[in-house]
Amino acid sequence: MTATKDYYRILGVGESADKDEIKKAYRKLAKQYHPDANPDNKAAGERFKEVSEAYSVLSDAERRKKYDLMRKLGAFTGGRAGGGRPGAGPRFEDIDFGGFGGLGDIFSSIFGRGKKEVTIEPIEMTVEVPFRTAALGGKVPVMVSVSEACPTCGGNGAAPGSKVSTCEECKGRGTVSFGQGGFAVNRPCPRCRGRGSVASKQCGKCGGDGEVDINKRLMVTVPAGAASGAKIRLKGQGQRHPTGGKPGDLVVTFHVEPDRFFRREGSDLICSVPINLAGAVLGTKIRVRTIDGKRVHLRIPPGTQPGRKFRLKGMGIERNGRRGDQLVEIDVTIPEELTPEQEQMVKDFAEATGLKY
Repeated sequence: MTATKDYYRILGVGESADKDEIKKAYRKLAKQYHPDANPDNKAAGERFKEVSEAYSVLSDAERRKKYDLMRKLGAFTGGRAGGGRPGAGPRFEDIDFGGFGGLGDIFSSIFGRGKKEVTIEPIEMTVEVPFRTAALGGKVPVMVSVSEACPTCGGNGAAPGSKVSTCEECKGRGTVSFGQGGFAVNRPCPRCRGRGSVASKQCGKCGGDGEVDINKRLMVTVPAGAASGAKIRLKGQGQRHPTGGKPGDLVVTFHVEPDRFFRREGSDLICSVPINLAGAVLGTKIRVRTIDGKRVHLRIPPGTQPGRKFRLKGMGIERNGRRGDQLVEIDVTIPEELTPEQEQMVKDFAEATGLKY
């Protein structure tokens, strides 16, 4: 690897590009420069190696982070650590990274000095959860886009009936080394894509990738009392491993939908129940719906003021073995129109009690 390689420039993406942008750029360039598509073009093969090398680092979140750190220190620009004038500092091959407080280890972790198992980044998504399901617990359906082994070729990228032979590029190892001097990058072979073998004819279903994109439907368990922002990790339900290793995880963030009747404060539920003026003045009985779907009778005493709250013990949300309460807020409704007789009765009441109007 030369000292001036810029993986972002190689893939044609900006430094802030996300994983999808990087993957899209890589696939476009890989198809353009793949040796199978350019059998007599040696330059295209070299370009394909560069593209694969860049993608192998930028597609790994941890290695990309460390690579970005090295770029900031000038290791990939020919500048001095900290950003010196281009061309004025030492070449990358001349730097002793052991004196930079562990940068030697950082570099090794980026470019694979020593074997490191490839881990798959988790897929993260947000799912809408009905209010009642979040309060009581339940299941919600989730659609996640993942890759799976191509059903036509079984994941080997070969068309049915085609001849499969040992890859000449990697000699069947599935990996090749990029770089120069003491710094070597061991990465999946770009020609056989890490499989160690190549087919005389690519699979028409997957284009030789060995995988196809699908939408997988899962039923995700929502624990009782879940609130917006809560996360759950589903092991092995994320992206498949390209070489048959352990698949990635799926991380689901819950967003609880609002309810027309209930609102939540911690473990307590609050609801608003309307009563008429007579019920507030003289007292009444009402039936109140709970989150369990039951109906509870509640006595409203005479003289109840608008906004007064009544507590239903143990009718709220259960969390950590304790269940909250349900608070019933009284909303006194005032008639918008009165008949002449009703209006006179209100006036008589006001005069009898000394009320001004």
